Amino acid sequence: MNMAYHSGPAGTCAASNLWLMQAADFEAKVQSFFATLDLGETRGIARARAYRSALAQAGLSGLSYPTELGGQGLDPEYERRFSAIAKDSVPGEAAMLGIGLGMALPTIATYGSPELQRRFIPPGLRGDEVWCQLFSEPGAGSDLAGLTCRAERDGDQWIVTGQKVWTSGAHHADLGILIARTDADRPKHRGVTMFVIEMNQPGVQVRPLVQMTGVAEFNEVFLDQAEIPADWVVGEVNGGWALAVALLAHERTTLGKGTKTDDKAKSKAGRSPLPYEGLAALAKAKGRTNDPLVRQSLAAIYTHELIIPALRAREIHPSVGKLWRTRQGRLAAQLAHELGGPNAVAWETTDTEADYWAYHVLNCRGMSLGGGTDEIQRNTIGERVLGLPREPGPPRDTPFRELPRN
Repeated sequence: MNMAYHSGPAGTCAASNLWLMQAADFEAKVQSFFATLDLGETRGIARARAYRSALAQAGLSGLSYPTELGGQGLDPEYERRFSAIAKDSVPGEAAMLGIGLGMALPTIATYGSPELQRRFIPPGLRGDEVWCQLFSEPGAGSDLAGLTCRAERDGDQWIVTGQKVWTSGAHHADLGILIARTDADRPKHRGVTMFVIEMNQPGVQVRPLVQMTGVAEFNEVFLDQAEIPADWVVGEVNGGWALAVALLAHERTTLGKGTKTDDKAKSKAGRSPLPYEGLAALAKAKGRTNDPLVRQSLAAIYTHELIIPALRAREIHPSVGKLWRTRQGRLAAQLAHELGGPNAVAWETTDTEADYWAYHVLNCRGMSLGGGTDEIQRNTIGERVLGLPREPGPPRDTPFRELPRN
């Protein structure tokens, strides 16, 4: 909804008044939606899907996407207004669709063919299809460009063989956004391609990895002659690295936003730091509100929550927001640990209250890993923002097959 007026100051005033009227109507619509939202007794991914479906039916899904792709065709400002209104009301399970909504779909919208956009964006916005991200590999570690999963063209399809790991949500994903090596004779950054892959096929095996939280949120994925239609390439063949970097920027931006979720139901879903309100209530319940160290920690957590949206408003590099957010997550979890006492590290899962706090105490460390470790974020800031020298390594034009590997 980009409005252009060319009649001087009077036209500018008219545009401003129209914007305010529309914004007020929009805010009332969002408030009404959450006031009447009823997801029943759904849990997990079913709750996330139900939430997205309700958004779509209310005309609040894909606010800045074109209408022909299932969106609302609104100015991106409406996305920011929605986030501000909804920050305490979005069910925590909604984060389970974050890979599709926050990473895969924006990348396809920017780099995908019109056919791919029409095929994947509308159902993704509705929550009909769940996505996972097939990037990390056991042998590549933090050097994502060192991936060895290969895709070979065979007629009207690509055949993929290799292994991926730490794949969040692969066990309930319908689709994956995949990067694979398509030319080992090119330098490692220039011989990879981005694909969309169907997860529910014989050539894809998903094995859960149980975390110390007791939850199998991550998976390892084995690809053995898995098939991809020839036209399910995102962007150009061998041009996938730039798209992978763009997708990771979307991921870090999403992780760094710090949108709070409603924890009234004591949800164990999502990657948001524990909110100040919940920690303050826990301190009160434990009789610790007069403890100066607890009060100091609560004050720090509260001010950090205010800083996160301030960083976002400045449109800083995604790695900065991501680093700050993971720091906030660790700080909040540490206070929950101190307040929880023995229940913070040894608890009965039948104790819903203790289980909630213990889960987030253990889970917070994952926030420092997902989307790239803190060390990778600092390297990125140093090299791409501050202009510091790159870390030493082989010449960047060395063919991938000639590089030493583990």
